[in-house]
Amino acid sequence: MRSADFGADALVGLSNYYSGLYGPIGDVSLLSAEDWRTICRQLRARSRQWPIINLQPLDTANPFFQRLLAALAGEGYWTDTYFCFGNWYLELAGRSFDDYFRDLPALLQNTIVRGRKKLERAGDWGIDIHDAPGAALERAIADFESVYRQSWKRPEPFPEFIPGLCRMAAAHGWLRLGMLRFHGRPIATQLWLVKDGRAMIYKLAYDKGHPHLSPGSVLSAALMRHVIDIDRVREVDYLTGDDAYKRDWMPHRRERLGIVAFDPGTLTGLSAGLRHFAGKFGRRLLAAMRNNSTVARSAIG
Repeated sequence: MRSADFGADALVGLSNYYSGLYGPIGDVSLLSAEDWRTICRQLRARSRQWPIINLQPLDTANPFFQRLLAALAGEGYWTDTYFCFGNWYLELAGRSFDDYFRDLPALLQNTIVRGRKKLERAGDWGIDIHDAPGAALERAIADFESVYRQSWKRPEPFPEFIPGLCRMAAAHGWLRLGMLRFHGRPIATQLWLVKDGRAMIYKLAYDKGHPHLSPGSVLSAALMRHVIDIDRVREVDYLTGDDAYKRDWMPHRRERLGIVAFDPGTLTGLSAGLRHFAGKFGRRLLAAMRNNSTVARSAIG
């Protein structure tokens, strides 16, 4: 397909800005070094069709990452890696929700406790977690969209994607769609997915008209309790982004990277590769010059 990043045809992964992770299906550790070379040799045989390869976001701890990178370089590609986003996550190691809660920052603990007390004093409120297909889920999807419109989030570019994801996930038993209602009206919502011992926090939003009730934090705590004590997950994953609030909930951070490879044996691959590496060198040089300038001004001052 045509790559917007390089303005040329490229072999790209089936991922987009909704993707928290991309990778192969199956155990790549079963592949030998010769298998990897054969794969990359076959790719290069089609390099007139795909002079550029661009895969992201990838797990650097997965053998797929290093072995593919080495095999591409071994077959003559110019290769590079690039940062996609930070990924905050929590490893439970058998802990209960109460164990986890005790380790949270005191400010966050107090926010959750105070938020629940305010909701209880204010009257009618409750939390529902939807995990199965049916009429209740359809109402919850409509409520999710309503809260999203009242939140700080920008409208979804593909409005049918999230409802479709909810229905598919519910059919497979993966869905945990949380909804906090206040006097019968939804004011906070979160879409989580649970599969293979992992809980993935996919989307969240709250009505910006009720920040004093901390509905987002209260709902997050309820979903955390559910996936830890009921689903018994081993990991909770915030997926994409370095938003400041995530480090309060998750103690660990890792980075998701991309791999880009250029075939210099094609005119397109050669020119795109030269532009890529020249641009990278130029940015590093400019950053170094700015840093040296700052140091010099500090010394003079």
